[in-house]
Amino acid sequence: MSQTNPEFDNNKIPIQKLWQVILASSVGTVIEWYDFYIFGSLSAIISLSFFPKNDPTAAFLSTLAAFGAGFVARPFGGILFGRLGDRIGRKYTFLLTLLLMGGSTFAIAFIPSYSEIGLVAPAILLALRIIQGLALGGEYGGAATYVAEYAPDAHRGKYTAYIQTTATLGFFVSIIVVLICQNILGDTAFRDWGWRVPFALSGILVVVSYFIRRNMHESPLFSKLKAEGRLSENPLKEAFASKANRRLMLVAMFGAIVGQGVVWHTGQFYAQIFINKILQVDFVTTNLIIAASLVVGTPLFVVFGSLSDRVGRKVIMLGGMALAAIFYYPLFAWMSDIVGAEGTMVNGAVQLTRWGQVQLAFICCLLVTFAAMAYGPIAAFLVELFPTKIRYTSLSIPYHFANGVFGGCAPFVATWLGAVTHSNFSGIFYPITLAAITVIVGVIYLPETKGRPIMD
Repeated sequence: MSQTNPEFDNNKIPIQKLWQVILASSVGTVIEWYDFYIFGSLSAIISLSFFPKNDPTAAFLSTLAAFGAGFVARPFGGILFGRLGDRIGRKYTFLLTLLLMGGSTFAIAFIPSYSEIGLVAPAILLALRIIQGLALGGEYGGAATYVAEYAPDAHRGKYTAYIQTTATLGFFVSIIVVLICQNILGDTAFRDWGWRVPFALSGILVVVSYFIRRNMHESPLFSKLKAEGRLSENPLKEAFASKANRRLMLVAMFGAIVGQGVVWHTGQFYAQIFINKILQVDFVTTNLIIAASLVVGTPLFVVFGSLSDRVGRKVIMLGGMALAAIFYYPLFAWMSDIVGAEGTMVNGAVQLTRWGQVQLAFICCLLVTFAAMAYGPIAAFLVELFPTKIRYTSLSIPYHFANGVFGGCAPFVATWLGAVTHSNFSGIFYPITLAAITVIVGVIYLPETKGRPIMD
């Protein structure tokens, strides 16, 4: 297939070629999410390496703030790399983001601790997290756009949903790598220096992914625009110059992405923090519970993406957010009751009975289900919403601003609210409120995009 074939029809692409595109895009994106989220998986441990140990709560909050800084940087990465993606191509842009992400993650493994270099340690850590955020700001829009521009119109929700699984898979891989390293090295060695190993392993993963992606072709729709001389000269300016496009970005942000962001991060990251740090369940049990829920829940991203091809994107996404807003409080309260009834404090951590672990895993599966509903169809929705020549930019800016700032900061804000109010449950009202607001805005203003042709 010619890269510049102006007669390209995404509805007639061979299925084998489509799966090659999905696999090549997904492998790299899983690794980038692994790189980004390994920090979150280890935040409780690395907080004592890069911040003063005399106040563990402050150290943990500082680590979450550094974690959140990566999310705050994401919209700026969306602006920078969105422009590159619309000007020089999808493929080359997310090759660059892959190398930036991988290099930054690898470097974290070698930062000296606070006890060795003082405040320089958290400063370096913060700088690397910002670079990671910039890279991720360019990665997601590129991968989602690349796959969507190959997928047939009638099944775009299904095929782009495989990209949606990569964030959860990356989180899952980070948990598994952490548990394996801890088991091999032992708890003491792992907490002392072994936590650096998962970061160092990133270097190997990135090299493998780079060679996979290097052999990919450019998106045929981008190539078609380039061959016809219709590329945008200034994608950022065009994205904001059009009143209609500005409105679409705002509607996408506040009618879909804000709620999706808080539901995804609450259902996975804050659930992990809530069980481990607030309910004090031991580290290994907490991660096994979360990992089990991800194994069960990850296929649901594709299920709901496929369902959106039949019933529409809007009802699935807003349905997931509405369920989260309604059931978060009772589900988190139920987790607290389970730990109280089925847990025993041993050496400063709660040990759960097998039945207690099963119940927590079931609740976490429900949380991931809400996230899968909100997140599974959103890549197809966003790609269908914006015109081809400024799609990468128009998609990336609202996605990474809303998902990065509101969603990515959810674990920090929720944990901080709990700390200042001395309540286990006050933090959960942050995602409940934002999810509810998004549902209201979405019901009123969000358009349905199911089945739209994406070549204009």
